[in-house]
Amino acid sequence: MSSTGKDFLETAIRRLKYYKELGDKTFAQLDEVDFYYQPNAASNSISVIIRHLHGNMLSRWTNFLMEDGEKEWRRRDDEFEVHSCSKEQLLELWEKGWDCFLQALEPLKKKDLKKTIYIRQEALTVVDAINRQLAHYPYHIGQIIYIARMIKNEDWKNLSIPKGQSQDYNSNTGIKDPARKFG
Repeated sequence: MSSTGKDFLETAIRRLKYYKELGDKTFAQLDEVDFYYQPNAASNSISVIIRHLHGNMLSRWTNFLMEDGEKEWRRRDDEFEVHSCSKEQLLELWEKGWDCFLQALEPLKKKDLKKTIYIRQEALTVVDAINRQLAHYPYHIGQIIYIARMIKNEDWKNLSIPKGQSQDYNSNTGIKDPARKFG
């Protein structure tokens, strides 16, 4: 694989694992009831977002080189309905989605990156499909974190550089990119 293709896959996977970890660290701070909190009627709960990510990941990345990424068995509208699941069940859905996604990405080779795949009958290169998810999944993980911060308020344990500590962080030596640990 050319260094460009190899670098792209390695950095994409590393970034995605970092965002997954942010979700994992958020979930560790939450009680089961917190997964169902909705800031208002038009907003999604963390539970709904997890179910949506799970459905999207399974649909997009199951046999993604051979089948359209919008599978007939996917029930996208149902992902946005409230379902009664335990925290454990929601975390199982989270892990199952990520396992499917990462297991689809990790064996890719240079020749795969230029292949054409389809999502809702729209042609995309594999690179574009990965980039699409690099925007989509962190978008929803940001929503999860934002909701969790509202719930936890003063009890929130920061996932990055705490307020007022940027100068100390920047003056320390070592790797500053938290995603590097996944490399």
